[in-house]
Amino acid sequence: MDWDSVRFTDADLEFLVETAAPEVSDKARLRKLIKVDEDLRNAFIEDENTLRKIVADQEAFLRISPRLYFEILLSKTRRELEGASHTIEKSGSKKIAVFDTKEVVDLLSRKDILVYLADMLASFIKVEDYTIYYPTEQGIWREIRFSDLDIDSLIVFSESVDEESRLGFFKRIGDICLFILGLFPEYVRATHRYPFSGELRPQPAGRVQRSVEDYEEEGRRFYQLAAEHPAVRSMELSEVFNLLHENFSTAKKPLNFIADHYLHYRKLNLFKVIH
Repeated sequence: MDWDSVRFTDADLEFLVETAAPEVSDKARLRKLIKVDEDLRNAFIEDENTLRKIVADQEAFLRISPRLYFEILLSKTRRELEGASHTIEKSGSKKIAVFDTKEVVDLLSRKDILVYLADMLASFIKVEDYTIYYPTEQGIWREIRFSDLDIDSLIVFSESVDEESRLGFFKRIGDICLFILGLFPEYVRATHRYPFSGELRPQPAGRVQRSVEDYEEEGRRFYQLAAEHPAVRSMELSEVFNLLHENFSTAKKPLNFIADHYLHYRKLNLFKVIH
């Protein structure tokens, strides 16, 4: 089965048809065509009416799957950056113009990267909590609770599980680093340094307080580990992971753009993960 043809729900297809082609009478037939024709489906995703509807109507998110919602926003971001001369990077209270839009657009023009980023963002709409019981040296069972947004726990578990199970941990850790720097970079800066003095905050007990540079380093490292894992070949994601490893800073730019231009404070409601 073609994975690309089934990644959207019936509600997604209905939304695309109703929004991009409201004048068509046989909408059922058009939905079937969109489902099997990738080029037609992409044209509907990138249609100006679709993009306008997603940005203007905040309730549209409730009608479609998160992955379609983010694919539309990523497609719109690519089009916006095609006409821009630079992206913006923030350093403290300063905004710095970086003339790298070609690199960002080139990366986002790869369908495999755009779809991966849309799926990655959708995966953070709901963060799962886990409880694991393990025996101590004294024979007492202890309990660990963590979420799949908890980098420290995931790194520990990635080192303790068997080789076959590690790929999922490597992928998730890389995704967390990219997600946080893409959608919540202000959270990283605020928790690492005091906002006015710029002094480092004290490390909380038992936790690693990471800087932007730390998240980038970890993200690159774990995407590389994912790319080199033997099981990745069967998933056809080796090239995607390599590209994210090599272009981590570039990959976070479209996510920054979405956070700043389309989501604003809504991201706190969409992603209930940062406290």
